[in-house]
Amino acid sequence: MDIDTQQPPLGAHGDVDDDGKEKRTGTVWTATAHIITAVIGSGVLSLAWAMAQLGWVVGPLILLLFAAITYYMCGLLADCYRVGDPVTGKRNYTYSEAVEAYLGGSYVWFCCLCQYVNMFGTGIGYTITASVSAAAILKSNCFHWHGHDAVCTQNTSAYIIAFGVVQMIFSQLPNFHELWWLSVVAAVMSFSYATIAVGLALVQTISGPTGKTTLTGTVIGVDVDAAQKIWMTFQALGNIAFAYSYTIILIEIQDTLKAPPAENKTMRQATVMGVATTTSFYMLCGCLGYSALGNSAPGNILTGFYEPYWLVDFANVCIVLHLVGGFQVFLQPLFAAVEAAVAARYPSTRDNGIGGINVFRLVWRTGFVSVITLVAVMLPFFNSILGILGSVAFWPLTVFFPVEMHIRQQQLPRFSSKWLALESLSFICFLITIAACASSVQGVLDALKTSS
Repeated sequence: MDIDTQQPPLGAHGDVDDDGKEKRTGTVWTATAHIITAVIGSGVLSLAWAMAQLGWVVGPLILLLFAAITYYMCGLLADCYRVGDPVTGKRNYTYSEAVEAYLGGSYVWFCCLCQYVNMFGTGIGYTITASVSAAAILKSNCFHWHGHDAVCTQNTSAYIIAFGVVQMIFSQLPNFHELWWLSVVAAVMSFSYATIAVGLALVQTISGPTGKTTLTGTVIGVDVDAAQKIWMTFQALGNIAFAYSYTIILIEIQDTLKAPPAENKTMRQATVMGVATTTSFYMLCGCLGYSALGNSAPGNILTGFYEPYWLVDFANVCIVLHLVGGFQVFLQPLFAAVEAAVAARYPSTRDNGIGGINVFRLVWRTGFVSVITLVAVMLPFFNSILGILGSVAFWPLTVFFPVEMHIRQQQLPRFSSKWLALESLSFICFLITIAACASSVQGVLDALKTSS
């Protein structure tokens, strides 16, 4: 049946949807923009470093494996947006509501804990990345004007604080449904700096000089010792996992989509486009970045290039602008969830107080961003923080809950072939998460020792 001839869902009419809320207007294109904004963030910058730890054989295979897992799990999660009928069933507005509807009990508490920890951590990761990129602008200019032997170190703390102040202002923006324009702008920025990184890596690969690369990545006894090789290999897995982490807000993105067609169908299309696009960039950034910079590739690929300085500056400006938007795309659902919970218990917090300003909203959001900024100042360790974030989000939010909800939704018999396959995949991903998290924590401890 042609889409244009389908009837709207039961109960939907006029300017409201079947749940009585304002009619949703999102499409596959706006959903794809949200996905790209959420996925192509600070994670893309660490892929050359991750490739340097894994090498030419394992590196690309791991990237493709994570892409396949992410796509499959997003499909399972998209089917959980409605309970029962995929067109007229009750909507789940958030990830945690979907978990409550299908699993309930202690699963909900565990889900909320994982979500909020990840959202808080993502805010820290984005703040650190944006500040590193802002500092890199002045560093690149310094090298250009004074030579590459000049001392051009930059203190990122001032940039972290500046980014935090900007986010305090942006955090007062309207609800998530009105942020499509911010996602579009941020998606354009992410394409821009990812393309520049690919271009710079390609030019250096062709013209040289290039770093030394190997089939297995960093060499024991030359680049690292045996213990470092193990820790950094697992940390690289955490970095790649972080690069694909967006399931945490998939339900919220899906809740912006208009119907017909059924939201899960549109979300699957957007997931295909989003994951395919980001994986293409990831392969280019990771492989070409490793080819150009070799086993000594830095944690942030753009810090490995200094000329042409104006292009490197532009790329870093794009990163900052993208992360301003990405920060809000990730944190707005958390803001809304907390405010709804507080308003349910204390209805007076809904009221606009002084001068039409919602005092609770102003104080809570400003305080939350302030805490994120403070932690980022205290722990400005790029790759280790990304590794922790990726590992924390990957197994529970990308794999475990979608698998368990799908099993419950489809009522798969225990120990059936599909049940065993899904549970085995979940267990393997759990082991990867533990290893990646442990290695990233070790990386933070080592960095603290060095910085002290």
